[in-house]
Amino acid sequence: MTAMRTTRWLDDEEQRTWRAWVDVNAQLSARLNRELQAASGLSLSDYEILVALTDVPERSLRMYELGERLQWEKSRVSKQVSRMEARGLLRRRHCADDRRGAFVDLTDEGQAAIHAAAPGHVALVRELFFDGLSADQVRSLGRFATTVLERLRED
Repeated sequence: MTAMRTTRWLDDEEQRTWRAWVDVNAQLSARLNRELQAASGLSLSDYEILVALTDVPERSLRMYELGERLQWEKSRVSKQVSRMEARGLLRRRHCADDRRGAFVDLTDEGQAAIHAAAPGHVALVRELFFDGLSADQVRSLGRFATTVLERLRED
């Protein structure tokens, strides 16, 4: 966006909708994180990494691939992986082809942790997010999210 461009301000409805969306994201993430930690000892960040690794057949990703999947900066990935590695959930393995590169491998302990945490987490997501919506609202929300994601990918 250039400085010369005239700002098209949000109207009242757009402003209310945007603020509600920001609040929903913040409150939902905070609640999911609190409940997940209380029930399983995993943070939402732990869970996101474990999910990313269970989504690939090899249970292993390059550090940069993990960062791209999660849309996290390199330093955040590195720090989170180090914390999880210290707890035995992950293992960092050097890449033979790239001296600066590394793989992140899901350990058996990490696999057990996500299997234990997933049922409660999914139940909470259903309770907080989906149970209050009609089937039409879920479809509309899915279309909305897909549209926004497509616009973000264009950039």
